[in-house]
Amino acid sequence: MPAPVTAPIGVVLARTAKTAGRAFDQALAAAGGSQPVWQILISLKTRPVANQRELADAVGIQGATLTHHLNGMETAGLVTRRRDPANRRVHLVTLTPQGDELFLRLASAAIAHDERMRKGFTDTEIAQLADFLHRMAANVTEDGAEQPS
Repeated sequence: MPAPVTAPIGVVLARTAKTAGRAFDQALAAAGGSQPVWQILISLKTRPVANQRELADAVGIQGATLTHHLNGMETAGLVTRRRDPANRRVHLVTLTPQGDELFLRLASAAIAHDERMRKGFTDTEIAQLADFLHRMAANVTEDGAEQPS
């Protein structure tokens, strides 16, 4: 079997994702946040009042991990939690004005990071890249269905 001409695409993709993820972490940290906080803030901006289970599902993390992040966010004054009057076992989470301010700072950092990632690519190339990545994801999922972006 001849030696490959290039590194396996999975290796290239994994290394690129790790590098891009690290750069995104640094951009968010410089703006006063982190990826988990950013994901929680985005979820709360799209659904202003959410219970913790819905929020964990939307962010894609376990309930205990979400609770850890929410504890820190509540202590920092970014969110409030209160019991749902209709079901006292459920906690409702809402953003505070400080949470809105952090969301705006992190949104700016995320936009700047995205612009940095797109540098040197045309809109057509970005669209092609997105299509290629969706197809790769479909290739490795059990049912072959494309993954949401």
